[in-house]
Amino acid sequence: MKLQNIILSTAALLATSGTAFAQFQNAEKAVEYRESVFTVMGNHFGRIGAVVKGEAPYNKDDVAKNAAIVAMMSTLPWQAFGPGTEGGKAKPDVWSDNAKFKSASEKMQLAVAELNKAAQSGDLENIKKTFGATGQACKACHDDFRKK
Repeated sequence: MKLQNIILSTAALLATSGTAFAQFQNAEKAVEYRESVFTVMGNHFGRIGAVVKGEAPYNKDDVAKNAAIVAMMSTLPWQAFGPGTEGGKAKPDVWSDNAKFKSASEKMQLAVAELNKAAQSGDLENIKKTFGATGQACKACHDDFRKK
């Protein structure tokens, strides 16, 4: 639980200091930041996926740690999608239909929070269920807002 407390403390600090993180030197730095966040998030989500698919053994503590990391990381990339940060893997629709993008990001964050809650409980069947829902939320956003 020590790692989880560190992650949650870091997330709270980042949430309260959003204005500092909202400033990027240039659009390329914003793109680099958000794509890095998504890479880390995807890596840890994939580790949970390997367990869900039966490709890796279930270790309650590892799944809980990975879910906590995914939950914390899911709060970070959004400030890097501000005006003038177009580019990278993001489609122009992120900016032209920002309300839809924001809604999709919020749905993903809620799904990730549910996955984290299930992972912290250790109930593998619930983890599998919430993993699937989270994956669908991620896919929906990728389908609409990420270049292939």
